[in-house]
Amino acid sequence: MTSTVIILGVLVLLVISIIANGLKIVQQSETMIIERLGKYYRTLSSGVSIIIPFIDKPRAIRKRVSYTLANGQTIVQLKEDVRIDLRETVYDFARQSVITRDNVVTEINAILYFQIVDPMRAMYEISNLPDAIEKLTQTSLRNVIGEMDLDQTLTSRDTINSKLREILDEATNKWGVKVNRVELQDINPPRDIRDAMEKQMRAERDKRAQILQAEGQREALIRESEGKMQESINHAEGEKQAKILRAKAEAESKILVAKAEAEAIRQISEAVAGSGANPTQYLIAMQYIETLKDINKGNQAKTVYLPFEATGMLGALGGIKDLVKE
Repeated sequence: MTSTVIILGVLVLLVISIIANGLKIVQQSETMIIERLGKYYRTLSSGVSIIIPFIDKPRAIRKRVSYTLANGQTIVQLKEDVRIDLRETVYDFARQSVITRDNVVTEINAILYFQIVDPMRAMYEISNLPDAIEKLTQTSLRNVIGEMDLDQTLTSRDTINSKLREILDEATNKWGVKVNRVELQDINPPRDIRDAMEKQMRAERDKRAQILQAEGQREALIRESEGKMQESINHAEGEKQAKILRAKAEAESKILVAKAEAEAIRQISEAVAGSGANPTQYLIAMQYIETLKDINKGNQAKTVYLPFEATGMLGALGGIKDLVKE
């Protein structure tokens, strides 16, 4: 009885082991290569699949796994896994020293984004896919940087990324790998080169500052001279307009005075026309009187002035007397 129970237990365990080995569950975005008696049989898709235990066997592929410790140090390990990840994978490679065309040793850190698109080729076309991708990236990076100067390397990251992506994508195509992006994370020239570059940049900034200051001073002088010139022009225009206005005012004043005198002469002529007196003689007499009044003003008020032709003056006064009588 006891032996029978033991046999049944062994059979149950054997059945469970067979079922466990024959039942394969593949997660989403993963796949599995199945070999039958050492030969490729099929590729499992995501979901539940059944294989024949001890005859069908999953083939393991090497993976690159990185761990970041608490102190910031990154550890990279290679391990084997029967599950092939079809998602985009990121490889962060360690810094490597490359030489530019102008013989400057520079440390560069590259990041690679790739994806397995053909699991069968990735399994059978290359023995160690992570190591092959890493070595190919390093050599391609050296070749690309070796064709460029240090200044071009520092200012042409997009160009370097595009060239590397094209080279790596073409080389890894037969491995069933699609390289999506390549990014240069850090470019570190030697310390003495960095110091020289900083001095050069500082000198360039000082030069630009001096140029801007000189241009500002020149612009200020130009604006100042233009302002003075415009001020002179405006002043001249103002003087010109003032003289024109004064001339117009004097002309209008003389015209008004002439019109007033003409009107006075006309009225006087009309007034004395019936008396037979001479209007011209009357006007001259009035001018004599006005002139004598002006002469007697001021400091010469005690001095009496008589005109040189006194007889003419007396005659003019007699004419006024006759006019008053009339």
